[in-house]
Amino acid sequence: MRATKQMSESLELGILLALSGGFMDAYSYVCRDQVFANAQTGNMLLFGIHLSEHNWGTALHYLLPVLAFAAGIALAEALRIIFHELSTFHWRQLSVLLEAVILLAVGFIPLTSNPLANSLTSLACGIQVESFRKIRGNGIATTMCIGNLRSGTQHMCDYIHQKKKESLEKGLLYYGIILCFIIGAVIGNFFVDRIHEKAIFVCSVLLGLTFLLMFIDREDME
Repeated sequence: MRATKQMSESLELGILLALSGGFMDAYSYVCRDQVFANAQTGNMLLFGIHLSEHNWGTALHYLLPVLAFAAGIALAEALRIIFHELSTFHWRQLSVLLEAVILLAVGFIPLTSNPLANSLTSLACGIQVESFRKIRGNGIATTMCIGNLRSGTQHMCDYIHQKKKESLEKGLLYYGIILCFIIGAVIGNFFVDRIHEKAIFVCSVLLGLTFLLMFIDREDME
């Protein structure tokens, strides 16, 4: 498969971002009252269930991350519009740096303030899902798996029927990102079990590495 020249769509970044995506979901679910940082469909489902049972406080508990996720998407778009011509940094670098700083702050929020921690984590996830939509030119999400599972399976079916190597490579790419997401969840649960709410610092480190990696200009390297 032809490697992309744009570092923001590189496989290396995709791996780091997928690890971060799985980590954030595991962190918010295991450590912060079983709320999803990324999987807003799950939060909406639980919001509807508790709304129907008149559990207003619990319903709000699941609604806030959804609103924060949407705010993160809007914030990423604002960064793109305002800083798209910035020469020093790419706007996606600013997005991932902001995401790392937000998650660093989450680590200092006590477990008694989980709604705030979950909202900030979902805000960071919204920034990521809007800022990084492609890997090697393919539309791939690093914060959720259902779309990747559909696309990966479709490409594998195409390979079985048409024997095109490109379809196989794309299918493996989608499944590989899903695997990285799962590994991120494993790592997240490992650190939550040991350092609890401070575990999110590890995710900030991953995103910090992503920020630094984006200084590499592949076109200059060739």
